[in-house]
Amino acid sequence: DSIEPKDKDNIIRREGESVTLSCTYDTSSNNIFLYWYRQYPNREPQYLLYKGARSLSSYQNIPDPRFQSITSESSTKLTIDSVTLSDSALYYCALRVGAQ
Repeated sequence: DSIEPKDKDNIIRREGESVTLSCTYDTSSNNIFLYWYRQYPNREPQYLLYKGARSLSSYQNIPDPRFQSITSESSTKLTIDSVTLSDSALYYCALRVGAQ
């Protein structure tokens, strides 16, 4: 099982704009949870959300309404609405495969 970002370069936006980050994943499982985290310098990663994919696509936990996530058979996207300076961080996607 693997997951990796589509964009490895810095992404620049003006305050108030939206931004979308993407990751692609590869697994034979149908029971998938996709997570997004962000990390500020010298801090621990901060949980943002999870969203299910494939057979678990109805499951999600997205505490902040500025964040949205779309999952497909092989990718996940994180959209942040109305970005602010505090959204400047390193973002991580993660793949969790459930029991078959």
